[in-house]
Amino acid sequence: MSTSLSPDAARRVFYMLSTTRWLPVGFVVGIFALVARERGLSVEEITLYMTAQGIMVLLLELPTSGFADVLGRKPVLLAAGLVNIVAGFAYLFAQSFWTFALAAGLMGIYRALDSGPLEAWYVDTVHERQPGADVHGAMSIQGVLVGVGMGGGALVSGALVAWHPFKDSSALLLPVQVFVALCVVHLVATLALLRESPRSEGHLGTRLRSSLRETPGVIRDGVGLLRSNVVLRYLVLVEVFWVIGMMAYETLMPLRLAELLGSEARAGVWMGPAAAGGWALFSLGSWLGGRLADRLGLVRAAIVGRIVNGLGVVAMGLALGPAALLVAYLFTYTMHGAASPAYLGLMHREATSKNRATVLSMSSLTMQVGGALTGPLLGLLAARTSIATAIVVAGVVSTAGFVCFLPSRRREKMARTDVEDVGAAPSQG
Repeated sequence: MSTSLSPDAARRVFYMLSTTRWLPVGFVVGIFALVARERGLSVEEITLYMTAQGIMVLLLELPTSGFADVLGRKPVLLAAGLVNIVAGFAYLFAQSFWTFALAAGLMGIYRALDSGPLEAWYVDTVHERQPGADVHGAMSIQGVLVGVGMGGGALVSGALVAWHPFKDSSALLLPVQVFVALCVVHLVATLALLRESPRSEGHLGTRLRSSLRETPGVIRDGVGLLRSNVVLRYLVLVEVFWVIGMMAYETLMPLRLAELLGSEARAGVWMGPAAAGGWALFSLGSWLGGRLADRLGLVRAAIVGRIVNGLGVVAMGLALGPAALLVAYLFTYTMHGAASPAYLGLMHREATSKNRATVLSMSSLTMQVGGALTGPLLGLLAARTSIATAIVVAGVVSTAGFVCFLPSRRREKMARTDVEDVGAAPSQG
């Protein structure tokens, strides 16, 4: 007998856990980089230590997603929540390049465990009752809630930095402490709310052993999809271009703001309202992205989103003052949200219940590894030229990612042509 939730109940849980998962992140948007800078790390060291996160994702993304596809989504999400809490504590106490690298590595383990299972759980739960149903509408609403949660967290974070109630410690640390506390809340919510049918029979030990045996095959099949499915291969490749732009507005932007304002602490105060506004507009962009996908279709909406988001990053690099930088940042985050629903809808079209977490994790893996490889290069470019130049270059490269949607566009045209040919064919009598 199935113990899974109804589609409506699953949607409510999906929205709630998406909010509790991303609300804590709002408190530390840009903060980790500013903390590291305040503790003496250079721009090059900051972009370099962050590669530890990408390395751990590279090693663990596919094994953990394969495990989620075989054992179940909930156990993997619970393990992710525990690791996230430990990573938060590691950032609180990091003082050197290597301790920051350790914290980033733990965050990479968390990202590897967390990427994919919640979405996969929701889509599979819906498809149990409504096979093949499109889910981009739910992904659009999820984006709105994520944006609101992160925006609210960022706004409170900036207020906490400005308030600075504990004068014997850095003003930047209180948001990190709140981040850890909210991660505990998310872990408890996941334990209490998420329900799923066991994906294999027997007690937990038997299921673990079975999952360990089956996981390599799931991974192998998932990787095989990239060889056989050209559309999926290019959809995954989009993440390389996307993450280059994200490095600009998530890592380089706070450093550029500190450069323009002359202080990491002042930049921390500004980043709270800026990130809050950015994520509020991300919510609006995500809602608009869902409507745009309904009007233009998933492929054309994805292409428009990728181009405009990249151009927003270019505008950030060209901004000459803090106000102009923030305006460009807000526009870019709006387009970041608008690009997501169509992209996720296209990804889910290429996946099945047996490999959905693995497919999503291949996308996340590509993003994390792309960030690990290009982040130090952007940091080196910023050190040799300027942070503004590195942001412009990142934006130009990010915009070029629209070409990865062309195979999806060709398939869409071919499918439309086939339908028209069938409709035009004379009936046989």
